[in-house]
Amino acid sequence: MNFSVTPQQLVQAYGFENVVYFPQSRVTDFHERSANFLSTVELPHSEAFASREDVADPYPADLDAITLGSRFDHYGISCPAESRSWWMLGYLFTSLVAMDPKSARVYAFPEGSSGYVELHRDVQSLVYALIEFRKLEVDHDNDVDPEELAARFKQVVGAFDPTPFADEESPWNLSLEELEHGLW
Repeated sequence: MNFSVTPQQLVQAYGFENVVYFPQSRVTDFHERSANFLSTVELPHSEAFASREDVADPYPADLDAITLGSRFDHYGISCPAESRSWWMLGYLFTSLVAMDPKSARVYAFPEGSSGYVELHRDVQSLVYALIEFRKLEVDHDNDVDPEELAARFKQVVGAFDPTPFADEESPWNLSLEELEHGLW
């Protein structure tokens, strides 16, 4: 299967040691292209997007830590009924990120909120944005103008998928606003 984002691009942006294998799930009714993407291209791990489990706080062996319903129940958090079967992908800034395995859409559950916002049309779009964000971080470290970085990120990522910027409360919009205001 051909994807616009390749494993090589992910490794180039994050390094081999920061590419995380996404385990296959027992879910039978899933979006095949997204499942293939997760098992071939995989996910990055960084300060901005944490896709690894906390080794100091492991889950019990009988817990399905991939599906949101099981995870939320474990922590005693209310999980919206429609999202109980969604797959947890990681944390983007302070938002839990999950994918609906049937539609392939990616959602963010902002910290302190009982709801969620649509974040990406699919997991490939999420990883594309994360690769572009890594480039933004490198350029920021090299003193490129923050407003120029934010505009470039919105233009490049928005051309691939406009969904990340559709909601004002999207983690991407909030992070870029912080960047532009010098809060990084």
